[in-house]
Amino acid sequence: MKLTKERIVDAGMAVFAEVGYQNLSMRQVADRLDAHAGSLYYHVRGKDELLALMADRVCRRAYDDGTEALAALPPAATWQDRIGSQAAALRRSIKQHPGGAQLLAESPGMLSTGALSLMERLLRTLLDAGLPADHCGIAADTLLSHVTGFVLQEQNQPAAPPPVTAELHAELCERFPLVMGPVIPRLSQDEKFTRSVRLLCIGFAALS
Repeated sequence: MKLTKERIVDAGMAVFAEVGYQNLSMRQVADRLDAHAGSLYYHVRGKDELLALMADRVCRRAYDDGTEALAALPPAATWQDRIGSQAAALRRSIKQHPGGAQLLAESPGMLSTGALSLMERLLRTLLDAGLPADHCGIAADTLLSHVTGFVLQEQNQPAAPPPVTAELHAELCERFPLVMGPVIPRLSQDEKFTRSVRLLCIGFAALS
């Protein structure tokens, strides 16, 4: 098959899912495509650009997912509902790619239409909600950082929690009564995410 930028990004995503951010190499991507590493540079200047293109693809798909989620909201939806839908769509999109959160967090800076589209829509939602313009940029950036960090924790969770004996559990409860007690409810990841976005929106609303 003809070598194209899209095929290189496809291969890059597949290799990234296996080896991670630091270990990804252009040679591995070329091997996945059964091509010479040098031929990739006619389409992509190097690893940094490839990572940026991969991150942009995740963002563009997240934007499209957000568009569908917003269209499904009822006409009476609040701006908090619109923020929640965009955040949830971004989380779902990132989770579809193994290591996707790490990719967004660590990819080199590059003009990305996907990332700019996500930010533009968030800013418009916040401005339409009546938030002061000088706070909207920080609010939108905080929300995007929160979603990325939340998924990063999810994707780095061990397959199973470490074993804890009854004796160790009792000791931890004694030393850390707030952490181990009812102050921090044991919630599903979905519920925890929903509540965290609501808390951010409460903070954003206080700025208006």
